Amino acid sequence: MGKRIVVALGGNALGMNLSEQAAAARVTAKAIADLIANGHQVVITHGNGPQVGMIEKAFAAYRKLEPDAEDVPLSVSVAMSQAYIGHDLQNALREELLNRGIKRPVVTVLTHVVVDPNDPAFQKPTKPIGGFMTQEEAQKLAAETGAAVMEDAGRGWRKVVASPKPVEIIETDSILALLEAGQVVIAAGGGGIPVVRTGENRLEGVPAVIDKDYATEKLAEQLGADLLVILTAVEKVAVNFNKPDQKWLSELSPAQARRYIEEGHFAPGSMLPKVEAAVTFAESAPERTVLITLLEKAGEAVAGLTGTIIREPD
Repeated sequence: MGKRIVVALGGNALGMNLSEQAAAARVTAKAIADLIANGHQVVITHGNGPQVGMIEKAFAAYRKLEPDAEDVPLSVSVAMSQAYIGHDLQNALREELLNRGIKRPVVTVLTHVVVDPNDPAFQKPTKPIGGFMTQEEAQKLAAETGAAVMEDAGRGWRKVVASPKPVEIIETDSILALLEAGQVVIAAGGGGIPVVRTGENRLEGVPAVIDKDYATEKLAEQLGADLLVILTAVEKVAVNFNKPDQKWLSELSPAQARRYIEEGHFAPGSMLPKVEAAVTFAESAPERTVLITLLEKAGEAVAGLTGTIIREPD
């Protein structure tokens, strides 16, 4: 019997520009189609760093030409990125499935993710977005708009926003209905459109970027998924990465993973959120499993042949 699998695509699965994205989507579609062909229900999530950055830069350039133009909220830029990434992934995956004789609808769901307005992340924005600026330009932006800015690794100044933790995926019921109708769903792109609840029924966008791995874990929990697959740039998780005593890990318990996190083995913004998300999902219910591996190895990993497995011991 097939599993319900949520697959998180790493940044390398989407390229850095429009043409790279279209080409990368075709490669990605082959790996995802392998899982579908083996009878699994699949939900796909993805990052959007380069894509939302390109959108932000485009609007910044437009405002220089049209100073009276309305500012576009970051939450709207995230929504735009979900749609145009979904366009490429949908088309590539649908074509790949049809080429294999599999008639399976593929759909993108614009996904809102609720965050806590009191999340401490809002008091300390750390996520760089958009283009680079001089210090003078950055200080002017901060003075005129109230945006937070910071110097980014010696490359220039950039706008920074908060990265709060996800609390709730709004479209879970819609995604479940589509899954149960036999469709393949692309959802929670870029960590989701960040919103807060204002009043009884209103959702309001906020200037934030939700980490894709944390949002994917929350979605997998709410969908009752059996398996969370996190695709990244390495075949397995390692400790002492890039050091002489580097060690690849084939299987981890949540307790072992927590110990490695405390020892500082995983880089923030890279492997750390993936392992943290994996631990949370593995501990969320009995028999829930996480795989972390390369895109090209996804099918082999699900078959138990490679990757790092994170789950509670039997």
